[in-house]
Amino acid sequence: MRAENSIDKRSDQIRYNPLTPKLALQLAAPHTWAASVFPALFGILYCVYRSWEIGVIEAALLLTACVLMQAAVNTFNDYMDFIKGTDSVQDNLEKEDAVLLYAGVDPRKVRNLAFAFLGAAALIGLFFTVRKGPVPLLIGLVGGMIVLLYSGGPVPISYLPVGELISGFVMGALIPLGIAAAVTGELHPEVLPLCLPLVTGIGLIMMTNNTCDIEKDERAGRRTFPNCIGRERAVLVYRGAVILWMILIVSDGAAVSRTAIIASLAAVAAAYIPVYRFLLHSPLEQSTRVAQMKGILKANICSGMICLMIMVIAALGR
Repeated sequence: MRAENSIDKRSDQIRYNPLTPKLALQLAAPHTWAASVFPALFGILYCVYRSWEIGVIEAALLLTACVLMQAAVNTFNDYMDFIKGTDSVQDNLEKEDAVLLYAGVDPRKVRNLAFAFLGAAALIGLFFTVRKGPVPLLIGLVGGMIVLLYSGGPVPISYLPVGELISGFVMGALIPLGIAAAVTGELHPEVLPLCLPLVTGIGLIMMTNNTCDIEKDERAGRRTFPNCIGRERAVLVYRGAVILWMILIVSDGAAVSRTAIIASLAAVAAAYIPVYRFLLHSPLEQSTRVAQMKGILKANICSGMICLMIMVIAALGR
């Protein structure tokens, strides 16, 4: 809070560049939206698979709410990293990942933009709450609270050794769970085992970032999971998680049908050399951070598409 007050005082004395729509979109970080789009589409297809009635407009609204939530997370994260001084030009950050650092816009406007993204998502959630009852509201409140606490609060989640687990669960599991609740008005925990590949993949995005940033996070006082166990052990855990990720994807296929398991096994095998092999040989160092973040995002897109294929096969097989 003290850092934010200091920023507010300085903002009245500095001439900033305008926060243009292009910069607002960069803050929302569309290149990371796979972490919300695929879980949302997975949740929508799960509803189709279960023969729950969901219209095109409803599906579009739910997808939009999930993207807005992630846009809020990305914008808050950029804002908090800037006001705490944890980002620098020496950290191998792309301009799209540190807009405040490079663009010279007013931090207060970035903070307000983050709240606007979160508020818009909340309005969509309120629409479904009015129609379906309190369950989607409760799930949405949990998600919104974590958005605020991820980068903010006295002890941000991103500073703790549970960031991978929480980000993976919220994006990979809570989104499909929330979509099922928004459609039926009920809690459907049976969707959670099918979400494990999504949870793992999204958690690995965070672990890629945190392992590459071990030295930077140590200077900033962050106690992330890789920071706690060291790079050598973190790389071993990371590679084991990648192997587990591929197994879980095929397991999803096995849970659906013989056709789905064959299709998922073939898809994972086909994607191994161009996608997963890179992750299994990643050194996870600061100097290669940009390439490694692109690699894990590419892997999430690939894995997300395979998971969607499994749900399509499941829906067609009913």
